[in-house]
Amino acid sequence: MTEKTTGASYAAAGVDIEAGDRAVELMKEWVKKTQRPEVLGGLGGFAGLFDASALKRYERPLLASATDGVGTKVDIARQMGVYDTIGHDLVAMVMDDIVVCGAEPLFMTDYICVGKVHPERVAAIVKGIAEGCVLAGCALVGGETAEHPGLLGPDDFDVAGAGTGVVEYDRLLGADRIRTGDAVIAMASSGLHSNGYSLVRHVLFDRAGMSLDQHVEEFGRTLGEELLEPTKIYSLDCMALTRTAEVHAYSHITGGGLAANLARVIPDHLHATVDRSTWTPGAVFDLVGKAGNVERLELEKTLNMGVGMMAVVPQESVDVALTALADRGVEAWVAGEILDRGDHTEGATLTGDYAV
Repeated sequence: MTEKTTGASYAAAGVDIEAGDRAVELMKEWVKKTQRPEVLGGLGGFAGLFDASALKRYERPLLASATDGVGTKVDIARQMGVYDTIGHDLVAMVMDDIVVCGAEPLFMTDYICVGKVHPERVAAIVKGIAEGCVLAGCALVGGETAEHPGLLGPDDFDVAGAGTGVVEYDRLLGADRIRTGDAVIAMASSGLHSNGYSLVRHVLFDRAGMSLDQHVEEFGRTLGEELLEPTKIYSLDCMALTRTAEVHAYSHITGGGLAANLARVIPDHLHATVDRSTWTPGAVFDLVGKAGNVERLELEKTLNMGVGMMAVVPQESVDVALTALADRGVEAWVAGEILDRGDHTEGATLTGDYAV
């Protein structure tokens, strides 16, 4: 006699559709908080809709787009069981790339991949993304949550996002606007932001044997709390600065470090020099360097060293720019200048020693 067997199903394979539906319901209230008047429809459609007729006020609108993730910082969130801040990092990585060219952030979509759908956890991630979108001034118009049992562990997850912005053609910022004598203004980072965590985790955990719940006197909190500090979102600050002062270019300091990212917006015939003595990197950068015996050059190639965004402005705009940023609560200072290329082979270099 043949024994009856239960037929295969999606649930038996590890995918819980009902849990996914519950996650969507939980996240709706947060997504709603990001809506702009140009957004049509609600969450749950096959595509997010944005009314492009709003761009009619532009003479020659350029759409700017970017996509990114958060990297291995997500593992810190997983280990700590804190999921409502990692979305800030995602929005910052995407929208602060878009604002660099002078574009206004319009809308964003996200992709969350999990080993197992825990509705409250997914909703917490989306809450963070939605809060980040509010800080960036953009709408969260849609997304996708994918469950990948067998490929990811039940508690594993990753996030990615894509965004779109718009800028008037004749207001496009970048290398062609930069002139000899321009000032380089640095804007303070909130910490490590979302780059270099593979190095950070290797140094602090594998080599130094530290733990996330370890209290660090220099931080005034645990190591985990410091490492999970959300990336600062500069989008609205940069847009406000562009309206207030003449700005020639921005540089978002992410993977690759300060000099390499600044060099991306410097024209071939010019050179940017940044004076380290104009600021003191936060304690976390010193900890990573000392714990791993990491050479300064390697640190600077990997981490932001306390600067999350840079603006290149004409000298006559410096005072207005610094005042505008201070009024918005952004710590900023003149960190360098633009020179003729001369014998320099790099687009940007760091000089001097960090202030103690």
